[in-house]
Amino acid sequence: MIPSQMLKGTLEGCILKVISHKETYGYEISEKLKEYGFFDISEGTIYPLLLRLEKNGLLTKIENPTDGRSAYLALNEKALALLEALRAASDQVNQEAFDIFNEAELANLTSYLTRLMDHISERY
Repeated sequence: MIPSQMLKGTLEGCILKVISHKETYGYEISEKLKEYGFFDISEGTIYPLLLRLEKNGLLTKIENPTDGRSAYLALNEKALALLEALRAASDQVNQEAFDIFNEAELANLTSYLTRLMDHISERY
């Protein structure tokens, strides 16, 4: 089982990545996370994380011009810098973890993992 804080940190990074593609709403984030394999993450989990990201100065709310009751979420410069640091750390971990494989082995591993994710996606 994944420790709670580690899962929250992972989800926060994924949420930032989703928002980095375009300004969005909480519901759209939930749907994107399902596409990434987070099938059991409810909106009730996502919204407190969004509040925490906003409180930590990583999100900006942009009022919806057609519906004053709602707002889009966008990343600010602080969030973009954090996302870049997370990407660099992830790249370093990946390089160190996979440097034992040659190119053919990496191609096979990628193929197997893709098949596995496709299989999981079909079931959920």
